[in-house]
Amino acid sequence: MASSPASLVFTVRRCEPELVAPSQPTPHEMKLLSDIDDQEGLRFHIPVIQFYRYDPSMTGKDPVEVIRKALAKTLVFYYPLAGRLMEGPNRKLVVNCTADGVLFIEADADVTMKQFGDALQPPFPCWEELLYDVPSSSEVLNAPLLLIQVTRLKCGGFIFALRLNHTMSDAAGLVQFLNALGEIARGMDKPSILPVWHRELLNARDPPKVTCTHHEYEQVPDTKGTIIPLDDMTHRSFFFGPSEVATIRSFLPLHQRQCSKFEILTAFLWRCRTIALQPDNDEEVRILCIVNAREKFNPPLPIGYYGNVFALSPAVTSAKKLCENPLGYALELVRKAKANITQEYMHSLADLMVIKGRPHFTVVRSYLVSDVTRAGFGGVDFGWGEAVYGGPAKGGVGAIPGVASFYIAFKNAKGEEGLVIPVCLPSEAMERFTKELDNVLKNHIQPTTRGFKSSFIVSSI
Repeated sequence: MASSPASLVFTVRRCEPELVAPSQPTPHEMKLLSDIDDQEGLRFHIPVIQFYRYDPSMTGKDPVEVIRKALAKTLVFYYPLAGRLMEGPNRKLVVNCTADGVLFIEADADVTMKQFGDALQPPFPCWEELLYDVPSSSEVLNAPLLLIQVTRLKCGGFIFALRLNHTMSDAAGLVQFLNALGEIARGMDKPSILPVWHRELLNARDPPKVTCTHHEYEQVPDTKGTIIPLDDMTHRSFFFGPSEVATIRSFLPLHQRQCSKFEILTAFLWRCRTIALQPDNDEEVRILCIVNAREKFNPPLPIGYYGNVFALSPAVTSAKKLCENPLGYALELVRKAKANITQEYMHSLADLMVIKGRPHFTVVRSYLVSDVTRAGFGGVDFGWGEAVYGGPAKGGVGAIPGVASFYIAFKNAKGEEGLVIPVCLPSEAMERFTKELDNVLKNHIQPTTRGFKSSFIVSSI
């Protein structure tokens, strides 16, 4: 585990935030979001950050100007992103395509890429300075859907930070937009993949009918006060390379060792995190596997669809069973949960949203893990090459902070390819969590079975 120098302090000088509108006239219309898009658990803004090195071939070109101009051109194609959300009857969200524009901030920082350290990973120093929270901009309704800050560094590199209203897109949809922005920044007239709206494809049926079991939206009472406290939270990142994954595999019986890295890490982290949070033995804990469902549709969704197309497939057990059984017990729960997602499941989910009033996913003793390794954040190129780091800016984000982690592709200071996983926990729980990981990864000791307190949500995006 390596982290950016937490003590690094620098100054960011920002220009006044401005609105960047589409560079050409766009349709003024109302566009409904899908019944997957507008669920309560997606009504927040999700932050992403990209670091780009100095490139001698781009000398004389200003990343701020290049990206600002490209943004205005890209919004001609993605004009709903320049609009504002409104709420209609039954809490249905609709985009008012006003062409008001997205927020854009030009900035300079008195720091070099090298000062961030070899291992760029969350939590980033001075994060609030790299993506300034413009007052009133983080509202879900009647606010800009996108906020972008481009910060030049002393070394000639730059940081591209972004915050998106999650109801508009998931990771795959956001990367599609960012690749379009990159293509236009590099001189193309239009994106290679044109955006497709057609959100009605993921609307509820008429009449709506829930045909699958959706434990992920059960309203569980917090009878024992075990929702994670929002004060005294600690953010840390953990690296899992080939040797760490091999060590965890070694605890599994032979017939389970061929399971995917995602499944094994998810089972392992769910168990360690539950031990760290110390719930009572009889408390119900759940893992919700966020599964990208794009490949589940037949006929397939149209190429260019950039809405939310994922489900949170759950597994539920007691804290006692999760932590006292071998790791293979948790692994089997994770595998079964992932296998549940089908096209019918997605239609059932949309129907449930309409019938139940667009509920939030279960939060009590739940934990969200989203695998964004295949999303392609690092491949976004504005002309300066691929990102040194690209992906979620921190763990714990969401409508309910502290519930989410991400699996992010990462190369450590030794050059090892692996995953970096940001985790957000109360300080004392973080100490226990770190000790559990060290016991297993350094001392090769099976996770212990002390008192408990949590649950888990996972995503293979």
